[in-house]
Amino acid sequence: QVQLVESGGGLVQAGGSLKLSCTASGSASAMNWYRQTPGNERDFVAGIIGGSSTNYADSVKGRFTVSRDDATNTVYLPMDSLNPEATATYCCNAVTVTDRHSKNYWGQGTHVTVYS
Repeated sequence: QVQLVESGGGLVQAGGSLKLSCTASGSASAMNWYRQTPGNERDFVAGIIGGSSTNYADSVKGRFTVSRDDATNTVYLPMDSLNPEATATYCCNAVTVTDRHSKNYWGQGTHVTVYS
């Protein structure tokens, strides 16, 4: 069982920046960020596999950068040039693989509000 704790959300003016963090209680093969707004599906934002293989949603490329610190099982998501469309609850996801079986774990989320 892996527990995830996110932090770093808050209120920011459009054009500003925030940095999200997510610390896992154990190691994970992949760590991802998703975001969700009320009434909508959870959307993939960014992810990192291993130490350096990253992937981003088109809407955040060039503005968000995902990284991880395996020593502390923490994944980071600095977000720059934020716009009101980024307002959402951001959830951390960890994927573990054991004996070819993968498991997904989710954090409770941290809320980001971007105002214009």
